[in-house]
Amino acid sequence: MAEASSPQLRKGRRKSMDSPGSFSHDSSSLLSDEQLLCSICLDVFTDPVTTPCGHNFCKSCLTQCWKKSQHCQCPLCKEKFTKKPELKINTTLREVADHFKKKSVSDKPEVLCDACTGEKLKALKSCLDCCASLCKTHLEFHNNMPKFKKHKLINPVENLEDYICQKHERALELFCRDDQTCVCQFCTEGDHKNHNTVPIEEESRERKTQLVKKQTDVQQMIQNRLKKIKEIKHSVDQSKRSTEKEKADSVEVFTALIRSIERSQAELLEVMEEKQKAAERQAEGLIKELEQEITVLKRRDTELEQLSHTEEHLHLLQIYSSMCSPPHTKNWTEISIDTDLSGDTVRTALSQLQKTLNKTLSKTLNDQLKETVSTELKRIQQYAVDVTLDPDTASPYLILSADGKQVTCGDQRQNVPDTPQRFNTCVNVLGKQSFSSGRFYYEVQVRGKTKWTLGAVSENINRKGDIILKPQDGFWTVWLRNENQYEAPAGPPVPLTLRKKVEKVGVFVDYEEGLVSFYDVKSRSHIYSFTGQSFTEKLYPYFSPGLNEGGKNSAPLIISPVFKTE
Repeated sequence: MAEASSPQLRKGRRKSMDSPGSFSHDSSSLLSDEQLLCSICLDVFTDPVTTPCGHNFCKSCLTQCWKKSQHCQCPLCKEKFTKKPELKINTTLREVADHFKKKSVSDKPEVLCDACTGEKLKALKSCLDCCASLCKTHLEFHNNMPKFKKHKLINPVENLEDYICQKHERALELFCRDDQTCVCQFCTEGDHKNHNTVPIEEESRERKTQLVKKQTDVQQMIQNRLKKIKEIKHSVDQSKRSTEKEKADSVEVFTALIRSIERSQAELLEVMEEKQKAAERQAEGLIKELEQEITVLKRRDTELEQLSHTEEHLHLLQIYSSMCSPPHTKNWTEISIDTDLSGDTVRTALSQLQKTLNKTLSKTLNDQLKETVSTELKRIQQYAVDVTLDPDTASPYLILSADGKQVTCGDQRQNVPDTPQRFNTCVNVLGKQSFSSGRFYYEVQVRGKTKWTLGAVSENINRKGDIILKPQDGFWTVWLRNENQYEAPAGPPVPLTLRKKVEKVGVFVDYEEGLVSFYDVKSRSHIYSFTGQSFTEKLYPYFSPGLNEGGKNSAPLIISPVFKTE
């Protein structure tokens, strides 16, 4: 026990481990000394096993740990396992640990017997009272004679003087907690009198307990940080869900607004139509009354005409008064129909209102969408990568610039080897850079072209003969055909309606999210996105400038530097 607790021996152990021939400095080793220690027993692995979470322990240590616990979990990261894992020895790690143990033993200096006069034999023990290391033969006195049986024996050490009090030449059996040093029994009667001293073994046990506590604290710190990582990821997921909800709510609000406007329009039209019908009914009644009065007046006109020519003087005089009085009719001077309630006027006003509302709503939606896409584009531009074209993949008809940033289609087939990675028929070329995780973004100038295809593709796509572009075969692209026909070949192709002709395309890929998006960089608008994809291979940027078409499509595709907006 004294050997394990003594600082001198720990110093000797470090010296042994750090010696030129030690395992930790072996050129064949890729592990540090600490990586070969079991975190339960704090010793070099014995029959190491690996948990599903990736941590290693001695098989017996882990088995005992699980027997004492109600839960089957990793003692280091505390990850719980619903089913007890089947423990199999990590043979590679066991060989490394066994090699370490052998190297440690072989590198430790051999201690020789101090009592041998001729050829010195290997010491079996070191006696702190005799201040000597003894072989098996010279150790017999300590085993048989009562006087020597009381001596303090430890495993043989080369630096035995480090275990002896230099002042009293006695074994260092005690530890002074006041001065934090090892002392002998005589020291407690002199310089360390009345000091708090305990046996070295007791102090060693307490220090080991403290080390275990420290280890527990470190493990807790690890656990806290793992928990914090989960919290951060959870926070990001919540933010993402919140953003998606806000987007959905925004669409719902504007949809409801449109429906409300349409409903109000229908109601207003219905009211106006009813007013128009009421006006028409009023007009019909007035016209009927007027026609009746016209009939009466015509009859009076006829009677007056007849009387003006009559020779019956008596009869004329008798009815003259009644005939001169005006017939019973309305005063139509103030009576009229409100022409502003006519159907044509109402419909014209409503039509103008509808146009105004639609224009306002469209502008609001477009402004919001443009702002959202602009913000998104600004964010993804932070993932810009430097892409260059790979001449080893280029079709024989393609001409690449010296800096690998431009490609155009020529009229002549070039004499290049038909390697497996080269496109031999379709005028395609890939970027040199590949991506198997994370996010990447690049921009390509397509100004002046009548035909092009851009996107990202899997490593093991077909590169020979005619190729059909579709996600199922590892192609995530958009293309331009016939000068202004944009499509996303999603199997079948999806027509794309764009307000303006695209001059620069931004391509963004999020490997883990399974997302490939395309943007019009100049107008800062979204073109198309492939979502919910599952990437399992390396992805490469993909370029096709299209055929030259007699010079009509001679403009090159140019990989442009990304200017990140603030």
